[in-house]
Amino acid sequence: MLYLVATPIGNLSDITLRALETLRQVDVIACEDTRKTGRLLQHFEIEKPKIAFHEHNERQATARVLSMIEQGQSVALVSNAGTPGISDPGFTLVRRAIEAGVPVVMIPGPSALVMALVLSGLPSHSFTFRGFPPRKPGPRKRFLEVDADSPHTLVFYESPYRLKVFLKDAIEVLGDRQAALANELTKLYEEVQRGTLSELLALFDDEEPRGEYTVVIAGVA
Repeated sequence: MLYLVATPIGNLSDITLRALETLRQVDVIACEDTRKTGRLLQHFEIEKPKIAFHEHNERQATARVLSMIEQGQSVALVSNAGTPGISDPGFTLVRRAIEAGVPVVMIPGPSALVMALVLSGLPSHSFTFRGFPPRKPGPRKRFLEVDADSPHTLVFYESPYRLKVFLKDAIEVLGDRQAALANELTKLYEEVQRGTLSELLALFDDEEPRGEYTVVIAGVA
C-alpha cells in the first residue's frame, strides 16, 4: 500500500490525527529530506525507517518504493511541507503505482496554495495553480502570457530571490492587477499583503523578501 501523507507547512499542530496514525503504522517513510522529516517524526515520537525521495533521485526511488510494496511493505510518501505531488516530488510515483495496480491512499492536510487563495480575498470558486515560474526572464514571460486572458484567479509559488523580478514581469505581461502575497503561512510571522501588483512590488523598495511566497493574482474580469 502507498500512502501520500500531507504534513504541516509551518505549525506542527496542523498535522492531522490520521496522518500521525498512518506514519506510525507504515513500514517505511519516503522523504523529500530525511533530516527535515526526521525532526517532524522526533517531535511526535515516531521512529520509522526513512529513505530519500526527492527530485534528483525520483526515478530510482520510485522503483525502490514500488519494489518494497511488491514485497508486502507499506510506504508513506511525505514532502518537506504540504501535500506530496504539489510542486514537490510524487507525481511519477503515483502514476507508476496506478499503472502497477498498487493501491494509493491520500491522507489530506495542509496546502499553501489553498490557504493563500482563500486569504487573498480574490475569487476562489475558479482558479489556476501554476506552481513555480521559470527562473529566466524570457521563459518566465512566456509562462505568464499563457494565462494573460484567463478569467481564473492565478496562483504561483515563488522564492524570495526571484519574487521582485516575477512581480515586475507579471505587471508587464498581465497588467497592474489586484493581487496578494502570502508569506510564512501558519508560522509565527505569517503575513498576507493585498493590493495591486505595483503596490506589492513597492513593499520591497527598502527591504528584501524573506521566506517562500505564494502569489495570488486576479484573473481578467
